[in-house]
Amino acid sequence: MSLDLFDIKGKIALVTGSTHGLGMAMARGLGLAGATIIVNGNSSQEKIDIAISEYEKEGIKAFGYKFNVAIEEEVISAISKIEQEVGPIDILINNAGIIKRTPLLEMEVEDFRTVIDIDLVSPFIVSKYVVKNMVKRNKGKVINICSMMSELGRNNVGAYAAAKGGLKMLTQNMATEWAKHNIQVNGIGPGYFATTQTAPIRVEGHPFNEFIINRTPAAKWGDPEDLQGAAIFLSSKASDFVNGHVLYVDGGILATIGKPANEN
Repeated sequence: MSLDLFDIKGKIALVTGSTHGLGMAMARGLGLAGATIIVNGNSSQEKIDIAISEYEKEGIKAFGYKFNVAIEEEVISAISKIEQEVGPIDILINNAGIIKRTPLLEMEVEDFRTVIDIDLVSPFIVSKYVVKNMVKRNKGKVINICSMMSELGRNNVGAYAAAKGGLKMLTQNMATEWAKHNIQVNGIGPGYFATTQTAPIRVEGHPFNEFIINRTPAAKWGDPEDLQGAAIFLSSKASDFVNGHVLYVDGGILATIGKPANEN
C-alpha cells in the first residue's frame, strides 16, 4: 500500500473549536501532515491569535476565523470569507461542543437546548454550507466528532448524550445523502483523554481517575495525539469508500462490559 493514500498536503481543513483541547490536537495532526488549517473559535479573537501562533511555531499554515457555529448567518458569512480568502474547504471537522453536567431532573430546559444547539444543530449548519460548495467540486471529507455517549448513557450528561447520539445518526444520514457527490462523512468518537480540562481529576487517588484506568482495557487515559491518525485517515484518500462510520478512539472501553483492566 502506498503512503500516498494518506497524503493531505495542500488540503484546506476547517476545524471548529480548534483553539484548544482535542480540536487543536486533531488540527495540529492535519497541519503537520501538510494541510492548511482554518482555526475557529467564538470566545475571543485573542484565543484564536494565540492558537495560530502555536500552530505556526511548528511550521503549520493556519488562518483564524471567529464565528458562532450555532448561528446560521455567522456561518454563512464565515464560509464565504474562508473560501474567498484562503481557498476551497476540502476537509471539515465539526469539533466544537459543550457539556453541562447536571441531573436531568434539575436541568433547565434552556440549558438542555443550548447543548443540543452547539453539539447537534451546529454540525448540521456548518456542514450544510461547507458541503454545498463540496458538491459543486464533487469531492470532500466531513468528520463529526461524536462520543462514547453516542452509544451509551452516563449520569448527569443527558443533554450531551442526546446530542451525541443524534450526531451519530446525523452522520449516517449525511453520508446517505452526500456519498453520490463523492463526499465521505464519518465520525470520530473519543474516549477519555488527558487534556487541561481533565487535569484536576487525573491525579492518583481521585475516584474518577481510578475508574477510567481500571475500566479502560488500555489501562490509561488517551493522549490527544492519539486522535491524529484517525483524523488523517478519515481526511485522506485512504477512506474514500468509508461512509457513515464512527471510529471510536477509546482504548477499548466500548468493547468491554466494564470488567476492570487489572482483573484476570
